[in-house]
Amino acid sequence: MINKLLFSQVDNSALVVFRVFFGLLIMLEAWGALATGWVRRTMVEPEATFTFIGFEWLQIFNGPTMYVWYAMMGLAGLMVMLGWRYKLNMGIYTILWTGTYLMQKSSYNNHYYLLILICIVMWLLPAHRYFSLDVLRKPKLERIAMPRWVYVLVIGQLWIVYTYASIAKFYPDWLDGTVATNLMARKKHYPIVGELLQYDFAHWSIVWFGLLFDLLIVPALLYKRTRVLALIVSVFFHLFNSIVFQIGIFPYLSLAFILFFFSAQTVHRRSLWWKPFYQADEIRVPTNWIRPVVTYGIPIYLLIQVLLPIRHHVIPGDVLWTEEGHRMSWRMMLRSRTGRTTYYIQEKGTNLRQTVNLSDYVTSKQIRGAKSKPDIIWAMAQRLKAKEAEAGRDVQVFVRSMVSINGQQFRTLIDPGVDLASVPWNHLEHHDWLLDWEPRAGKGVWWLPWDKPAHRPGTGPLSDTTPQ
Repeated sequence: MINKLLFSQVDNSALVVFRVFFGLLIMLEAWGALATGWVRRTMVEPEATFTFIGFEWLQIFNGPTMYVWYAMMGLAGLMVMLGWRYKLNMGIYTILWTGTYLMQKSSYNNHYYLLILICIVMWLLPAHRYFSLDVLRKPKLERIAMPRWVYVLVIGQLWIVYTYASIAKFYPDWLDGTVATNLMARKKHYPIVGELLQYDFAHWSIVWFGLLFDLLIVPALLYKRTRVLALIVSVFFHLFNSIVFQIGIFPYLSLAFILFFFSAQTVHRRSLWWKPFYQADEIRVPTNWIRPVVTYGIPIYLLIQVLLPIRHHVIPGDVLWTEEGHRMSWRMMLRSRTGRTTYYIQEKGTNLRQTVNLSDYVTSKQIRGAKSKPDIIWAMAQRLKAKEAEAGRDVQVFVRSMVSINGQQFRTLIDPGVDLASVPWNHLEHHDWLLDWEPRAGKGVWWLPWDKPAHRPGTGPLSDTTPQ
């Protein structure tokens, strides 16, 4: 049974066509970041970036080096599309993109993490065995079939992402329309659709369409009778996201993945009509190290992907407030955060506190994260202490931070009596200097719609960061 599920041979048209689209999209992602000035604003102009904690050494690459970095990424993407030295170039892109993800959090998005996973998966897959310059260079590489574990890995990964994205939406601020209303309020200036997006029917459509799409789209694509309808709905959903939220290549990457849900005959007939079609029903079980790696590696990998997004349940506190366990958990477009935060430096041995002007240290884009996100606030405190140490001063750093979630009232996030520069960071434990969001009238942090404070969605303060 396992051998049939993982090692039976199927036509590889879907994988070959997907490789072409994937290479094109990651090339556009890299060179587009250069062309639009994103690299300059995010990686070159800042004196330093807020890296993922533990990866501060990546700061050595910041600055003009990043222009070369992204040019190399784009070139690697082009080579992936053409299938030239596929494994090498896919590996190069994976390393460089992972480095980009880890060296800055000011533009964090769950999709960036997803692209890392996709790059790793694509590096493992035999996507260059047909319609590639590698085959032209070395004809013995040519294959028209691939093992079925390719489908298991790709569809399993997608199913996990979509399912968790839906589950995360089952909370009051999504279900009562607050999140959708606040999101659309930021799109009012859009031509043609901007005003339309302010109506209640648009907000409720986003609430339920978004939740049900994420929950049902993979099963609907797997079921033959609903597959075409699911394709049509997917095209609408992802084009809407592309136009309204402007999230780069990811809507189109999601559409490209639909290739894996249609039969090999359909993909072959619609795209690679000149390619021989693999029709044999054969099971080829590798006799070398590949067999145990696939047999045990894929279930272990998928299990990790199942467990990682729920790690916040073993960390005290509400993840929407503390953000502990938020990243890498597919909690997408769920909340907006606004912060009113002041940093104070106090030289040890004195009672004199000095208010910090953040613009002296970080860019306006970085300030937005340094006002509302706990891990960036902690990193900012470490940076201030290091800067003062360079001047020969041993200081403490205190923070007064008031944060609003989804336009609700501001509440204290950071214990103002804790020297943030002296406390360690732990990735798997709750930090005591993060204060709980006090319950209201005996209720929990996230109230049911009828228990929430009086607040008309869309009229309160909006986030100064992009919802993620």
